[in-house]
Amino acid sequence: RPPCALLLRGGLLVPCCYGAASFCSVVIDCCVNVGILSYFILFCFQAECFPYPEISNEELEEINSFVAPVEKFFAEDVDSKRIDHEAKIPPETLNGLKELGLFGIQVPEEYGGLGLSNTMYARLGEIISLDGSIAVTLAAHQAIGLKGLLIAGSEEQKAKYLPKLASGEHVAAFCLTEPGSGSDAASIQTKASLSEDGKTYLLNGSKIWISNGGFADVMTVFARTEVVGEDGVKKDKISAFIVERAFGGVTSGKPEDKLGIRGSNTCEVSFDNCPVPVENVIGEVGGGFKVAMNILNSGRFSMGSAGAGMIKKLIEMTAEYAGSRRQFGKHLSEFGMIQEKFAVMAQNAFVMESMAYLTAGMMDRPGLSDCSLEAAMVKTVRTLCRDGADTV
Repeated sequence: RPPCALLLRGGLLVPCCYGAASFCSVVIDCCVNVGILSYFILFCFQAECFPYPEISNEELEEINSFVAPVEKFFAEDVDSKRIDHEAKIPPETLNGLKELGLFGIQVPEEYGGLGLSNTMYARLGEIISLDGSIAVTLAAHQAIGLKGLLIAGSEEQKAKYLPKLASGEHVAAFCLTEPGSGSDAASIQTKASLSEDGKTYLLNGSKIWISNGGFADVMTVFARTEVVGEDGVKKDKISAFIVERAFGGVTSGKPEDKLGIRGSNTCEVSFDNCPVPVENVIGEVGGGFKVAMNILNSGRFSMGSAGAGMIKKLIEMTAEYAGSRRQFGKHLSEFGMIQEKFAVMAQNAFVMESMAYLTAGMMDRPGLSDCSLEAAMVKTVRTLCRDGADTV
């Protein structure tokens, strides 16, 4: 029906066709367990989101206890030039990352991980991002590679796979993108056919641009499966699978020779009649698309803190150069145009860092289950702020 009134809510004039009391009830009923942006879209101002989410003294001490050794390791033991030149992360560096527990930052302690909060994950991500290759390797492993197990895995699946993934003994990968389906994830063609005895799925197809794809032991793979609907009609729907390289039928292509993040492994992964036990389906058969979206939505917020960490490092490198290079009798840092570039970089770092930690704090709140819009916005702003890196 056309609106018959304008209701003032949250400082906004909102069309209302129900009357003020009814409208308030409708909006409040809709605004349950969602982030602040969802409230805004529903014309409801969530005042408790402000001030900024606080961190308890206990959590702050816990964060600092993890941060110090990680900062020390990256300052003293990570040779980014060597990693970039050799296009691989040295074994001793990987072992150091494992000893610090960085392969299981958000894996619950009961499965051998650190069990850290989203806020702590964001803080560590800011440090880890100082080396892009390491950041991508770890993110592909836990932000998306094993995240499906955390979100929708059964207790049996978690108990079987998470301990070795948390320790770094096994590495995970996320296999969704295909030659003909990138952003349009629903159009994937990889097929999983149920065997005649009903005990395994035979997986066939190829995935491209897979981070950790050349050496991952465990992969979250998305494929089309035949599902019979309530009306008896057979349809192809996407399902998510836990696939071990040891199952057989898994081959990795030649690593991509990238311009950047050269130390992270990126390649094509192919499946040729790869047998996957039916108990390795994550969630429900036919429910894989939802699993994929939940995985991607939950990990986007960390891009803000990682981006802030990268820009801070670039500011440091740029400042060192601008303070030593002289032109026209002045250091570059004395020119207004150069100072403006520093201001833009600092601004972008501040924006990304603030958005990331605000979103992480909201995600850590009990009962606030859906912050996907906030996480998406963090990712979008991070992309817009890449100009801060381009100024270098």
